[in-house]
Amino acid sequence: MKFHYATLETCHTAQGVVLVIDVLRAFSNAAYAFSRGAKQIMLVSSVEEALTLKTKTPNSKAMGEVGGLPPAGFEYGNSPTQIFNENLTGLTLIQRTGAGTQGVVRCANADIMLAASLVVASATVNYILMIAPPELTFVITGGYNNDEDLSCAEYLEKLLTGQNPEKAPIVKRVYDSRDAVQHLDPNQPEFPESDLDYCTRISNFDFAMPITRKNNILTMQAVKP
Repeated sequence: MKFHYATLETCHTAQGVVLVIDVLRAFSNAAYAFSRGAKQIMLVSSVEEALTLKTKTPNSKAMGEVGGLPPAGFEYGNSPTQIFNENLTGLTLIQRTGAGTQGVVRCANADIMLAASLVVASATVNYILMIAPPELTFVITGGYNNDEDLSCAEYLEKLLTGQNPEKAPIVKRVYDSRDAVQHLDPNQPEFPESDLDYCTRISNFDFAMPITRKNNILTMQAVKP
């Protein structure tokens, strides 16, 4: 299997099988939402799209962030700490974030697309191995200078090539990343430190998160490989 790496700026060229990675926190938060009973998650680029789609979708609520915080009209933010305490049984969530959902929307040429994070690492690998594509693209939505997504991609690549890398260095890279800083600042309680713990529970869930496109709507579901 040949591996490629892309960013938000280059992912529009990605074809074939594409993994869109957002560890802090969009696709970790999405996984916890599924664990709390969410039926599906629709992915959009803007706040306006999310709110409009919510009005058209029965039994739905909006989830996500602008600048890390939930915008007006969103029932849920981007925090696994919050989502873990919610009962989301049967809900459709509509997610908008500054990195993760942007990557999904921009990967318009992907044939098969999955959202990925550390908490669904093993299941994502098993899903990819089931497909057995000749090539795979990792989309590093946080950029190469923001280490948590890159560390996840490199960890997944090692698993896909039959290696068994240690988990502790991956967790450390997340805690040392740029986006972790505000979670480690006691003066910013709106960014709970506990989110870092939730987001680094490697392979915490036994499902992957494939994304389908129908009528220009991108929908993610939890699927056990």
